[in-house]
Amino acid sequence: MLTGCATQKAEVPARYSGRAAVSVLKASSYDADLTKLILTGLEQAGLPSVKGKRVLLKPNLVEFDHASAINTSPRVVVAAFEAFRSLGAEVTIGEGPGHRRDTFGLTEEAGYWQQFKALDDHFVDLNRDDVKSISSFLGRPEFYFSETLLAADLIVSLPKMKTHHWAGATLSMKNFFGVVPGSIYGWPKNLLHHYGIANSIVALNRRFRNTFAIVDGIVGMEGNGPIQGVAKPMGTIVFGRDLMAVDATCCRLMGIDPAKIEYLQQAADLGAIDAEQIDQRGENPVALRNNFQLIEQFQYLRLA
Repeated sequence: MLTGCATQKAEVPARYSGRAAVSVLKASSYDADLTKLILTGLEQAGLPSVKGKRVLLKPNLVEFDHASAINTSPRVVVAAFEAFRSLGAEVTIGEGPGHRRDTFGLTEEAGYWQQFKALDDHFVDLNRDDVKSISSFLGRPEFYFSETLLAADLIVSLPKMKTHHWAGATLSMKNFFGVVPGSIYGWPKNLLHHYGIANSIVALNRRFRNTFAIVDGIVGMEGNGPIQGVAKPMGTIVFGRDLMAVDATCCRLMGIDPAKIEYLQQAADLGAIDAEQIDQRGENPVALRNNFQLIEQFQYLRLA
């Protein structure tokens, strides 16, 4: 349903002052105490108080294949839900898959319902949620987004650590493709692909700055991601307020040079990608680097 118009233009704050705090924590498997681990990562990465705030968790749900590792693990999502609830937040989980039109069927196939029996009470399909318009986005005088998304005090990007056959890597910033309603702009988010993947990533991250990232790197995907790659055990979760710094750190863990990723180049004013600008907390990403396989056209992205 189309409702009122939010005509004010979003203010884009300056990049985070000082060095961006990014926490990298080890998680040997999805059987670990992930709620406790996530609470530690939130604290290390400087999460502001969320007591009484509306928090939207945005996982990455694309397709499902029992033999692969395409989606954010439901165990990570449930643990994040429990962690934010314990901090006093009002938590909703929302996703708008780019390929599959049956969002609830996809959540079931991906194991979300099995892991979280109360999912129906807390999940919103961002492809079909009621929408409001904002002004001046992607070259259009008005653009529609989910009411739930626009009402959130904090949007938490919960992607899977993966390579991408067009963007090189898909991490916390690319995950925002799923907030664009497919019911209005098509599948697989046709408008974003026409506008350009890197351009769209940057535009979405300029518009939505009330964000935090928790990257599921316990098992990632390498090679021909984000769907047809192969599982890559990494045993890590990455946290941070500065999504540029988070994605740059993830790239280094993956053996990818963040300075060569197009969307990170274009968004240089939004955050930090240089290692000396990032306050690495928890584990040392240099010590945990485990090169992801890259398709031939992206061999140049390899970190020296």
